[in-house]
Amino acid sequence: MQSVLRKMILGMAAVSFAASMSSVLAQSKDPAGMGTWKLNVEKSKFSPGPAPKSLIAKFEPAGKGVKLTTEGVGADGKPTATEYTANYDGKDNPLKGSPVADTVSLRRIDALTTERTDKKAGKVVQTLKRVIAKDGKTFTVTVKGVSPKGDPVNNMLVFEKQ
Repeated sequence: MQSVLRKMILGMAAVSFAASMSSVLAQSKDPAGMGTWKLNVEKSKFSPGPAPKSLIAKFEPAGKGVKLTTEGVGADGKPTATEYTANYDGKDNPLKGSPVADTVSLRRIDALTTERTDKKAGKVVQTLKRVIAKDGKTFTVTVKGVSPKGDPVNNMLVFEKQ
């Protein structure tokens, strides 16, 4: 009887371990763009402009979601930086450094596509749809919403893996 109970406990422990490891492995191989990416300003479109001089985005696994940090130089030559950590659960999380929004929520559409919703004081101000190329070398972000001044925004940003 003890032998059967011991085998059941060991079996459940092995299944639990395998499940947790597959979650860790799936996250570390997340095709949704983990790593460092550089904006290709020439391939991107900004309406309204002008385009930033540069932008680097770094995506890192964080729990069941992602941590994003960005650094760049705006069109005016001033440094920019943003940061958030969020799960793909549609819940609002703090967004630091953005002149447009104070929270962000994420939703995974499929293995290569995510949607981000930015809000200011609880009101949606922008939506960003990110699509990773099948080869994993680029991704495109479509940004729709309003600028900090309230002007319509319809941008298409192309990032390249570094």
